Amino acid sequence: MAVNIDEICNGNTAKINYIKMINEKCIAACMACFLECEKCSTSCINMGEKELAKCANLCRDCADICALCVKLCARDSAYADALCKICVTACNACAEECTKHASHNEHCAKCAEACKACAIACAA
Repeated sequence: MAVNIDEICNGNTAKINYIKMINEKCIAACMACFLECEKCSTSCINMGEKELAKCANLCRDCADICALCVKLCARDSAYADALCKICVTACNACAEECTKHASHNEHCAKCAEACKACAIACAA
């Protein structure tokens, strides 16, 4: 069952617009994070270094979760809030791992920043 924002806000236009704005920010952040995680994962795999395997795997997981989060938020799914919480957890884990490699891998630095921004947007 989809969440009806109008019912939750009792028709309060300001509240409705605020919730929609938060939702749009989460969607935009998830899209950006998805793209950076995919790029980072591919780069880590292509580098062939064992110490980047965990980074690549976390990026792939984070990208998949972000993509699903976009879909659920876009259709106001009843499961969007629950998935956003998972998304925050995945983004924080990915950002932490990517930060370890950011000083010598630009793709990890970009991914870490996108993940941090996504975690903030989805936690709102």
